[in-house]
Amino acid sequence: MAGGGDSFRALLRAANALLQQRRYHAALAVIKGFRNGAVYGAKIRAPHALVMTFLFKSGSLREKLKSIAQATYAHSRNLAYFVFTYKGLMAAQSRLQGKKIPFHSFFAACIGGWLVFGDNNPINSQIIMYLVSRILFGLARLAVEKGYIPQPKQDPFPLVAALVWGTVLWLFEYHRETLQPSLQSSMTYLYEDSEVWHDLSDFLIYNKRTDSK
Repeated sequence: MAGGGDSFRALLRAANALLQQRRYHAALAVIKGFRNGAVYGAKIRAPHALVMTFLFKSGSLREKLKSIAQATYAHSRNLAYFVFTYKGLMAAQSRLQGKKIPFHSFFAACIGGWLVFGDNNPINSQIIMYLVSRILFGLARLAVEKGYIPQPKQDPFPLVAALVWGTVLWLFEYHRETLQPSLQSSMTYLYEDSEVWHDLSDFLIYNKRTDSK
């Protein structure tokens, strides 16, 4: 047993020494990026899938748990693959050109986005829509910072909030098919299911009656 413990400690020391080698830093960063992508994807998707599945999906407990596991795995896998691809391409470009330039980031992310997130499925669609909203805010702030548009004299957020909510509810009421399915489900729960009830049970306690009365 002692020999096995000594071997393990020696292996651990060798691994730690390898991790300190600067010449392997780029390759090791790619590997850790893969790890962090997988962990972060699982942390983000699992709670979301749990809530959305039990709120809006029907089926047995087994089916719901399987759906949660599949969604979590897909998000975790895709984010891990994307980070791995992005950091690998960044390291390759930097090595080839001898330095890091802004275009490297854009190019590497475009390739990763095409390869990993190019499939139009519910998980990828949600991720892309999440990013689009952040990009629009970021580009607006950058435009102000660079002087392309003047600094607003008043906070524009109330106007943005009004336009966003006005547009999304108009789409929901009159062009519902254009909205993402999970958003349709959320809005149906909020704005349509609240129009229907039969007695106190499905007015305050449940959203919908489960009996045949």
